[in-house]
Amino acid sequence: MDDVRNNGVFDDSANELANTTEINDLMAVRRGKLERLIQAGERPYDGKTVPTHLARDVITQFEALNGQTVTLAGRLRALRIHGGASFADLHDSSGRIQLFVRRDNVGEAVYESFKELDLGDFIGVRGTVFRTKRGEISIEVESYELLSKSLRPLPEKWHGLRDIEQRYRRRYLDLIVNPESRKVFILRSEIIAYIRQALVGMGFIEVETPMLHPIPGGANARPFETYHNALDMPLYMRIAPELYLKRLLVGGFDKVFEIGKNFRNEGISTRHNPEYTSLEAYQAYADYHVMMELTEKLISGAAKEVLGTAVIQYQGREIDLTPPWPRLSMLEAIRRYTGIDFEACAGREVEVAREAGVRLKPGANAGQAILETFEQRVEEHLIQPVFITDHPVEVSPLAKRRADNPRLTERFEPYINGWEIANGFSELNDPIDQRRRFEEQVRAREAGDDEAHFMDEDFLEALEYGMPPAGGLGIGIDRVVMLLTNSPSIRDVILFPHMRPRA
Repeated sequence: MDDVRNNGVFDDSANELANTTEINDLMAVRRGKLERLIQAGERPYDGKTVPTHLARDVITQFEALNGQTVTLAGRLRALRIHGGASFADLHDSSGRIQLFVRRDNVGEAVYESFKELDLGDFIGVRGTVFRTKRGEISIEVESYELLSKSLRPLPEKWHGLRDIEQRYRRRYLDLIVNPESRKVFILRSEIIAYIRQALVGMGFIEVETPMLHPIPGGANARPFETYHNALDMPLYMRIAPELYLKRLLVGGFDKVFEIGKNFRNEGISTRHNPEYTSLEAYQAYADYHVMMELTEKLISGAAKEVLGTAVIQYQGREIDLTPPWPRLSMLEAIRRYTGIDFEACAGREVEVAREAGVRLKPGANAGQAILETFEQRVEEHLIQPVFITDHPVEVSPLAKRRADNPRLTERFEPYINGWEIANGFSELNDPIDQRRRFEEQVRAREAGDDEAHFMDEDFLEALEYGMPPAGGLGIGIDRVVMLLTNSPSIRDVILFPHMRPRA
């Protein structure tokens, strides 16, 4: 079984251009095979095989299936020819299984055609389940059918698709040759499924709100703008579903959530992608304490569900997600990690932050000075899960003020591994205060802050009908998946991340 024919291999790395001639030659050989099949009356893309089992089923249910006839379909990934008998590896969505093909069993013509297959071809096989002398569960093939001819050679199995940019650009190849990538996206699906099922089990209903907004809202972010020809008006890709979900609270729904895409016309980094997936959930008659409990329950529960433990390993660090997570106010966190006491220097926040070397935008206010100090000097220290609470009102235009200190809000952000994982607060349901906050945001936008909130008269009108007190929560699904899959970049957990066009 050492005679492995790779039918054309290449290492997709910096040397790929050097292999272009070889690849083109191999593609020409495959095209020639395709033409000969067509001339012989074959239809290489019209196969009708319907599998009865997956590879994993045959292996896990071997005792029951031993000696039985089964039908499988998948991609040919290895072919080992030994005179009148050959072995091959068939890969389907569940994994790999070995095929055993004998000339005496399938006949001369079928056997010779099987030997002419290329790695990457999709085939359907019918055969008997058995175990080889070496103990490997296999299928002794009785017949096969070509389902789809592969015209390009796959990346070579030992070198694989190593160039990280090419893995993102050609995710389909990454999924074929890198099992660890497949595992990440299977885990991603399981994480989202757990969160969805957990919320439904708590009485939340899942809803869908618009992706195209007449006014971008629900967060401070720069939107993508488009234009609707029939309505003759600009529209914006949503930056958050928050204001629509809160309209549903006005309408009488008590617990709602949405899992979907948001779009922000901002920078790209290992933790930022222009479109990303979020969960937003809103619960009437709750506050930010209730939503903090929900946050830690969902994230720790997802870890236990997909990993079997709440203690995870991330890039060499052990992180314990077991609730309860500590609560720490933003001002106390700044004092603890920088020594700056903003409470003792009220009215001088901007000056104090600048003296400490914090980078501030021109015209920054007290709340922005506090937030920037936290983000630039404190975030990196927050490795184990912690809730940072009580953000300044100037940077929290949709959160309810604290009754005992109206300069602060009932807001929280959980941090893990130095990252903001979520955002939530006791929702502002006072339409008069909300209008004042929007007006302040409009002034900031007019002064040059292109991430400031727009005025949303329709949302204010909804609030004037009355919205119950409520807690809201938004979780960045991609960052949670990064943590639980030990992935260093957000591009590792998004199937098709945005990339610059290739030259």
